[in-house]
Amino acid sequence: MIWPNWPGRERSRVATQLLIATGNPGKMREYAGLLQRIPFELVSLRDLGITHEVEETGRTFEENAWLKASEYAAISGLLTLADDSGLEVDALSGEPGVRSARYGGDTCDSDEDRVELLLKNMKDVPREERGARFRCVIAIVLPEGAKIPLPPSFAKRGRSSPPLIKGGQEGFRSPAGEPPTLIAQAEGYVAGMIQYEPQGDDGFGYDPVFYLPSYDKTMAQLPLEVKNKISHRANAAQKAVEPLKKLTAES
Repeated sequence: MIWPNWPGRERSRVATQLLIATGNPGKMREYAGLLQRIPFELVSLRDLGITHEVEETGRTFEENAWLKASEYAAISGLLTLADDSGLEVDALSGEPGVRSARYGGDTCDSDEDRVELLLKNMKDVPREERGARFRCVIAIVLPEGAKIPLPPSFAKRGRSSPPLIKGGQEGFRSPAGEPPTLIAQAEGYVAGMIQYEPQGDDGFGYDPVFYLPSYDKTMAQLPLEVKNKISHRANAAQKAVEPLKKLTAES
């Protein structure tokens, strides 16, 4: 399925595709809503039949977002957006961080297991020290040889920043041997605290224990339309919209 992202009257302007580096339909729907009115057709890994999984060997969200965007851009030949996100807990020195989806390793097989481990590790932490944040970093990458020419405002950007990361497809270079170009990097976060027990059924991951004092609810208790306005991914996506518009406007 291709996800058009602009009104019908604008549909003929641009036929360029933007790969959203996910095979998850739910995440794809979320991005279709977040990236409104940009002159691209959104396609997913599933739409393109890409089953390759990028190994997340980065030490930071920035590195993992760059790694995934770069490798999938090299595979697809398309302008590619990828993100990496997770939960950072102050009392745990920023853990689980980039390991949020792998917290506990082989001992945790589900979100529920990871939440249980998190609460166990925080059982003696007082309320005033239970601060945490969800953080998301988006990287948008243009592969070498892509059909979209770089506009003048992007011409001075180096092709080596951020640094290439070990792992994946040998630095994810194109067949021409050139590394991809980082078009934009955007970061978003939402601050809260870790609840003492799970509450709410509408979220996933750590949502049931991520409490937002300003709403007096956990993330899993918020309506989806509210969550999509305040979430870390929504915050990062809003910052990514302008570079995407500028890319086609100046080409």
